[in-house]
Amino acid sequence: MFFKSKRFLAAGMLLSMMAFAAAGCGGGDKKADAPKKDAAKVYNVGIVQLVEHQALDDSRKGFIEGMKKKGFEEGKNVKYDVQNAQADQSNLQTIAQRFVNNNVDLICAIATPSAQTMANATKTIPIVGSAITSYESAKLVKSDKKPETNVTGTSDMAPVAAQLDLGLKLKPGAKKVGLMFTSSEMNSLIQIKMAEEHLKKAGVAYEEGSVNTVNDIQEIARSLVSKGVEFIYVPTDNVIASATPALVAITNEAKVPVIAADAILLKSGATASVNIEFFQLGVISGEMAGDILSGKAKPQDMPISFQKEFTPSINKAQAEKLGLKVPEELAKFAK
Repeated sequence: MFFKSKRFLAAGMLLSMMAFAAAGCGGGDKKADAPKKDAAKVYNVGIVQLVEHQALDDSRKGFIEGMKKKGFEEGKNVKYDVQNAQADQSNLQTIAQRFVNNNVDLICAIATPSAQTMANATKTIPIVGSAITSYESAKLVKSDKKPETNVTGTSDMAPVAAQLDLGLKLKPGAKKVGLMFTSSEMNSLIQIKMAEEHLKKAGVAYEEGSVNTVNDIQEIARSLVSKGVEFIYVPTDNVIASATPALVAITNEAKVPVIAADAILLKSGATASVNIEFFQLGVISGEMAGDILSGKAKPQDMPISFQKEFTPSINKAQAEKLGLKVPEELAKFAK
């Protein structure tokens, strides 16, 4: 289910339409369907978000919109218990116990640690994930095609090769790339492994810098810059995403671009990305949840849904600030 670089690169790399694919069924109909399982019931849905940053916020908002499309609307037939763990594992465990004790009808788990904690707490309450990179690697499902557990949802697997190649187009001839990630985030480790493999094939050296908390970001950034990296790649990483300005403060001074897996980070000073659409992935998760609550589907039979096509984004002002020349083939994506 991982993306291959040849689908995203070449001169035309860069796809302008966005679609999502499941390994079978998944998101469901576009228009709202009236819930049929119990028309009189008000469903209790717990939403747990690992930490506050825009990608995860968009996933949550998309989930609620997707539920609405399926006929589940807050104040009418669904009540949300929205919890933010503030990146604290003990908070996640407390939230999981809260949801179990309250016997919620469904849990929306946003980010891999959230889903893992919820799945450890209950094997019966349906869990629909969003902003999760690899359900299989996180041991949330037996397979993406058929989970066979109480967990399903959407994946934010990034087109890592395409993102790195975008960085190499903006820094032609680059000989060394920095890879920056949080060592405790499985989603980041998966993407960094993919980045290593792609850079090895491309004959480009790399330096790694791992952080534990936001307090490490500037120190690690300085270390990577001192080692001569020509741009820094950041995967979909919750810790770094929550404190991107701290990273950019160092890289801007050194004229080193940041290529982010999450295009939302461009608003905080990252230079370029190949987009992941967190809101739309959240919508699909919400539609999947709606089908579960309506009795139309069970999580164990619902394939994980993946984003299929991507578009690049370039922060034009940031590129100019760093003295980058945007290739003509990418100029239309510089905004």
